[in-house]
Amino acid sequence: MTIDFENLLGSILENLDHIDYIKPSDIPGIDLYMDQVTTFMSEHLARSKRLPEDKILTKTMINNYAKNHLLPPPEKKKYSREHMLLLIYIYYFKSFLSINDIQILLTPLTDRYFQSEGPLKLQDIYNEVFSLEKAQVEVLRQDLLNRYHTAGSTFQDVPLEEAAFLQLFSFICLLSFDVYMKKQVIESLLDQLPTPDPKKKDGK
Repeated sequence: MTIDFENLLGSILENLDHIDYIKPSDIPGIDLYMDQVTTFMSEHLARSKRLPEDKILTKTMINNYAKNHLLPPPEKKKYSREHMLLLIYIYYFKSFLSINDIQILLTPLTDRYFQSEGPLKLQDIYNEVFSLEKAQVEVLRQDLLNRYHTAGSTFQDVPLEEAAFLQLFSFICLLSFDVYMKKQVIESLLDQLPTPDPKKKDGK
């Protein structure tokens, strides 16, 4: 098994420069129909797909999010800018959080700031959070380099072909441990939030 570690790392770091995220200015200022929502998300998050046939967002997904109270229902079958913001959060969170955990996290956000008439809007929160993105990419870049060098120093006494696989395995394990621990921390933080009452969401 031959693995070109240098080219592999170079490709990963290059991809960091092209991470897809939806800038606040990208989000339409008008309400959209379902087909327009799915098209917009697919166009702006295309690079995040692992396989070409993967779906970013489908009608079924959106309907399920509304059914599970992650997303307020559309008005006259149209989704507002605030709906789009929530869908972006859901898209990122669903890769590592359960539907129940996403509901726990987003319910206070929608209850307080969705169509809010107060001074702080949902878009203000989105702008603040995503303004941190660039700095975090640089932190991630350095972290990947550190873990890459750590993994590359392992299994020095085994044959070259075996070492290539085992070093790749070590690299994946280091990254996986980081994901696992951060997921544990996130779940502990979520446990501090109240569990949403479905009866309240249903208006009962």
